[in-house]
Formats: sequence, structure tokens, C-alpha cells
Amino acid sequence: MKHSIKDIFNNLRTYLFFVFFVAFLALMLTLEQQLSFMKIDNLNNSKKIMQELVSSPQKDMELALIQLNAKSVELLQNIDKLHVFYKYDIFEQLVLQNSTKYKNSLLQLRNAIEKFNNATRTFYMQKNEKLKKIEKAQQLYALNEAEQQIDSMLLQSLQDSEAKFTFVKYFVFGSFILIFLATFWYRKMLHSIYEDINYLFTLDKTKGDYNIFSMEADAIALRMNRKTQVNDNPNLIDPVTGINNYKGLLHSYSHKKFMKESHFTAVALLEIDNFSKSKRVYPQEIAQAMLKKVAYTISLHEQPADVIARSDYNQFTIVLSRPTKEQAYKEVELIRESISELKFNIPNYGQTQITVSGGFVIKPTNTTLEEALKQAKEILEYAKSLGKNKILQVRDLAQREM
Repeated sequence: MKHSIKDIFNNLRTYLFFVFFVAFLALMLTLEQQLSFMKIDNLNNSKKIMQELVSSPQKDMELALIQLNAKSVELLQNIDKLHVFYKYDIFEQLVLQNSTKYKNSLLQLRNAIEKFNNATRTFYMQKNEKLKKIEKAQQLYALNEAEQQIDSMLLQSLQDSEAKFTFVKYFVFGSFILIFLATFWYRKMLHSIYEDINYLFTLDKTKGDYNIFSMEADAIALRMNRKTQVNDNPNLIDPVTGINNYKGLLHSYSHKKFMKESHFTAVALLEIDNFSKSKRVYPQEIAQAMLKKVAYTISLHEQPADVIARSDYNQFTIVLSRPTKEQAYKEVELIRESISELKFNIPNYGQTQITVSGGFVIKPTNTTLEEALKQAKEILEYAKSLGKNKILQVRDLAQREM
């Protein structure tokens, strides 16, 4: 079964998107894991602040109250930070779905810390030594409640982290296996496509046992085989120049017209000036050498979708496929200039220059090649009437009629 390159690359795009999604999800889980560490640091920092407030001496009461106010605000701000951390923890919200439980825990922590802050402030401001001992006991009791709540949240955070790690572990292992298998599969597919390209590039009989992998390469190989068959058929080849004759032109065009995609198809009919079969000026050997040289010069401009042929004794037909009409006409003009640079030193004749006249048309999609050739021949006749060594187009013929 042949594989489709189009389908492979469409699936490859999906695979690359999947890899990007896995990388993005891994990044998000890593950031969320960092949030878990920040929560733990935040809770431990709150415990440390409360321990400092309990153990710090109150020699300077005014300074102690200032520090208390600052630390109390910091404790409450830590709770606000825990709200923010949870806001960005998508895993806990969507997978663990512990939003209500977590918010209740933060509310209990806020109440415990506010109770501790009030107890600490009362203790600091108490001047009676007997009552101060009672307030100290109240402060320690409030500290114990707050620390128990923090320890409970730390334990819950560790349990959530463990659940998150379990999910990440299976996700990473599963993704690794999928990416590992898909990578080697696509590596094999791309290598096979590359081998197809190499096969097409060096297509010869020594590789006849090669098994083509892709449908597209198989279709191209079939077309190339048809081309080989055309070139091997002597009935389709001009024996003098080695290029297509008129039958070969029609045969090659019928196979290559599907390769033209959205390009414009141009038809040019070129005739060697002062070089007719009825009025032979040069010996046959020299005339054939000149025809071979002209055919070779034209073939230098041939592209895979083009067709060239010697369609008459002194006429050459060129079917071009180019992205724009201007490029097609420019190519034909370039061929004319290249031919005009050919010079032959012929005994008894001196130096002879070869020139061509031609008719150029853009073939509409709704017309046949024969109709386009007929129009090109009409333009060629008009070009010959004006002199030599020039290529005329349809618009030049229209100007004559005006």
C-alpha cells in the first residue's frame, strides 16, 4: 500500500502541535509546582513571624508596638498571597477541585492569626504583671491554634503536591512513550520520502527493483517512465536534431499538460530565416549541423513542463509553462537572441549568422494546442513579411488589422 505524502505531512503538523501542547502543559505544571513550594514557604514564614513576636523582648514598648503592627500586617498579607497563589493553580481548581476546602482553610487561618495578633497586642500593652501572665498564656494559646492550622495546611499542601506529582508522572511517562514512538515513525516516513526523491532524481534501469513508498512519487515515476518511452520511440523523434517531431510534440504535450499547475501556457513557432526546404542554400551536412545547433540552443531553455519539437524542415515549436505571460515572452525572446549569436564559418560561403522569426501566443485553457499553433503560424507569417529576426505577438497582429 502506497502512503500519501500529503497525509503524512498533515499528520506531522498535528504531531508537532501535540508536542507543543505537551511542552506547554509541562511548563504549566512546572510553574504550578513552583506555586506549591511558594505556598509552603509562605506558611513557614508566617510561623516564623509569630515565633518572633512571641519570643521578642518588650523593653521599648513603643518600638515593640511598631514592630507588632508591621508583623501583623505582613501576616495578613501572606494570607492574601495564598489567595493569589491558588488563583493561578489551575490543577488544584480543575483536577483536585478543592476550592471550597482551601478557602475555608484560609478563612480559619485568618481568624487564628487575627486572634493571635489581638492577643499579642493585649499582652504587649498589659502593665500588670499578674494579668500579663494571663495574657501571655492567651497569646501562646492563640499561637498554638494558628500553628496547628498552618501545620494542617502544610500537610494538605504536601498531599496535593503528591497527587499532582502522581498525575505529572503518568502524564510525562505517557507523553514520552507517544512522542518516542511517533518520532521514530515520522523519522522512518521522512526517510522513505527522501529515498523516493533520490530514486526520482537518479531514475535509471539499475534501480528497477526499488519499491516506491509514496503515491506522489509513484505518480511522478509513471510520468517519467512515459517520457522515457516517448524518447525511445523513433516514430516520435526527429532523426536530425534528436528532439520531438510533430507527433512527439503532441504526445509529450498530452502527458506534460498536467504538470503545468496554474502557470500560463505559451506556444511559440520559430522559423529559421532564409532556410527553406525548397530553396536550399547550403549542403545537406551543413544544413543538418545548423539545425542541430538551433535545436540544442532551444533545449538549453527547456524546463520539465516544457515541450520542444522540430515541427517542420526549418520550423521549431516551443510550448512553455511559466508563472506569468511576461516571463514566457521574455524566455522566447531570450531564445531568439541566443540563436542570433550562432555563427558558422562555411567554406565558400564565409561566416553565416542564423536568425529566426516567430509567432508567440498564450494558449487559453479552452482551446486546443492545434488551434494555438494555427494562430502562432499566422503571426509568424506576418513577422516574416516585416523582415527577419523578430518575435511578434497577438497584439502586433491586431495592430496590422487596424
